[in-house]
Amino acid sequence: MPDLTELAINTIRTLSMDAVQNANSGHPGLPMGAAPMAYNLWMSHMRFNPRNPAWHDRDRFVLSAGHGSMLLYSLLYLTGFDVTLDDLKAFRQWGSNTPGHPEHGDTAGVETTTGPLGQGAATAVGMALAEAFLADHFNRPSHEIVDHHTFVLVSDGDLMEGVCLEAAALAGHWGLGKLIFLYDDNQITLDGAADMTFSEDVAGRFRAMGWHVSRVADGNDIAAINDALAEAKSTADQPSLIAIRTIIGYGSPNKQGKSSAHGSPLGDDEVALAKQTLGWSTTETFHVPGEALEHFRGAVDAGAAAESEWRSRFAAWRAAHPDLAEEWDRAMAGDFAPGWRDALPSYEAGGAIATRSAGGDALNALAKFAPTMIGGDADLAGSTRTLIKGADNTGPNRAAERNLRFGVREHAMGAIINGLALHGGIVKPYSATFFTFSDYMRPAIRLGALMDIPTVYVFTHDSIGLGEDGPTHQPIEQLMSLRAMPNLHVFRPADATETVGAWAAIAELGHPAAVVLSRQDLPILAGNDAGIHEGVARGAYVLSEHESGDVDAIIMASGSEVAIALDAAGLLEDADIRARVVSMPCWELFEAQDQTYRDSVLPSGVTCRVSIEAGATLGWSRYIGDRGVAIGVDRFGASAPYAKIYEEYGLTPGHVAEAVNALLDS
Repeated sequence: MPDLTELAINTIRTLSMDAVQNANSGHPGLPMGAAPMAYNLWMSHMRFNPRNPAWHDRDRFVLSAGHGSMLLYSLLYLTGFDVTLDDLKAFRQWGSNTPGHPEHGDTAGVETTTGPLGQGAATAVGMALAEAFLADHFNRPSHEIVDHHTFVLVSDGDLMEGVCLEAAALAGHWGLGKLIFLYDDNQITLDGAADMTFSEDVAGRFRAMGWHVSRVADGNDIAAINDALAEAKSTADQPSLIAIRTIIGYGSPNKQGKSSAHGSPLGDDEVALAKQTLGWSTTETFHVPGEALEHFRGAVDAGAAAESEWRSRFAAWRAAHPDLAEEWDRAMAGDFAPGWRDALPSYEAGGAIATRSAGGDALNALAKFAPTMIGGDADLAGSTRTLIKGADNTGPNRAAERNLRFGVREHAMGAIINGLALHGGIVKPYSATFFTFSDYMRPAIRLGALMDIPTVYVFTHDSIGLGEDGPTHQPIEQLMSLRAMPNLHVFRPADATETVGAWAAIAELGHPAAVVLSRQDLPILAGNDAGIHEGVARGAYVLSEHESGDVDAIIMASGSEVAIALDAAGLLEDADIRARVVSMPCWELFEAQDQTYRDSVLPSGVTCRVSIEAGATLGWSRYIGDRGVAIGVDRFGASAPYAKIYEEYGLTPGHVAEAVNALLDS
């Protein structure tokens, strides 16, 4: 008869094997090899409450190697989260809350969506950063209400990905001592032995990045794993990597230690042999021994007791610091303090300012009403205008600052911002870089959109308006590319007032947002702040039209091209053509409006429609219709003063007016 620890570990293994086999799809190897480390972590080191997965001061667990999802689902079921045995039986099936890779929001206890390797590890750095910042901000002597760890299970594949290493470098630089990576060092990747492609000194690399590193020679040695975790938790000034040598597919006589155990079911016969090798008492599928389940379910009472103890401390803290407690409540709700809208900047019509500068003004106005609003840039703060004025910068062993200095690490920046949002308590975390480098961030942005979390990705230098730096730095296809991403709200404001309106909309938006801003100065188009802000909040609005209200043609635009559209409308009016100008700063918000409003902005009876935007024209057909003309940039940019590029590419009032005339004559 195996002892209780062995029985519990083998329960994780057999549930994982059975679920993958039942689905005829999945990855059994990692759960079988990593079960001992996961068991020891969850049952001896992590603080969590299965009946309240959102408890603020819980430890976070991130399965960065998301393909091993059955390891996590088995643990969630066994320890008493809202995951049932039937859920395990429905692994990878339609409508199941146990999808092929862990998805935040689908499954209780899943802290972040993982699967694209490296993303989970980098996102976890953001979670650990949030813990460090909130602890510094809210904790007081004798009142520590923020005090938890972030644990991450990483694979060889995670450690090969650049995003993981970018984030790990920052974690070491910042000294995130409550971040612990458990490295499933099984020496196997999907295609075969890891040393075909991966022979570096992982421990040496992490030590060089400022990490505390330890090794466990045998992944089944629970005592050694336990000691290593205890040592890592006691290391307060460095993140920790524990390299644990495991055997992929452990227990499978014919597949353990082989790449064939990675991403395919073992097969019914091999599952039976594996159970026999593990000393499993039955060939029954999804069998959970009663004593093992009782042992795991002890986590329910333990978690309730841990949260209860924390709540007592929290109540004492709240009583001692009521003003700080009000701030906590707003931070956890993701809200700004009352009065933020009245403090937003305003601009006089007739002037000119780059929207990146107006964006910085708006950001700083909002930051005064949310002390836990933090963010940063990819070594471009002087250009993106996203520094919080009067706040300090992060640096060596300085994580708890409002201005996050990411260096030239766009991909990690995006993932870390996601982690800040997922952790909770950080209001509208934001990142910033040039728009063309959104390509470096795209996988992280995509996961932020998939999870539908309230992150803000600021992009400046938004178009060929960048000018002399040339096509490598001039985004063309990026705007439409991001608009194609579900859940992401993309704002490209026309002037300073619309930029403030965009930030005002984002302040109340429960979705991720991208703000795309100009390098060049743009004319301030009107002084009607309230009306423009309302128009931006609706995504599109009528900015200008003939005083009669009659409409012969509609010109629509976003960003810097709205001013061109207005000038074109003036040329047409001189020719007795009544053109309506529609500014469209956010397609996603416009699509969310009712049909009556959308028809009022773009009446179906007006078929003479022209759009102008300094980017790819793909997609404008939904608004201009079959007859309409889309003026844009469907080739790469050029190096020259931006006004010359606009002229050469036909982004001029005269060209727009000609297009309208041609449509009316056709």
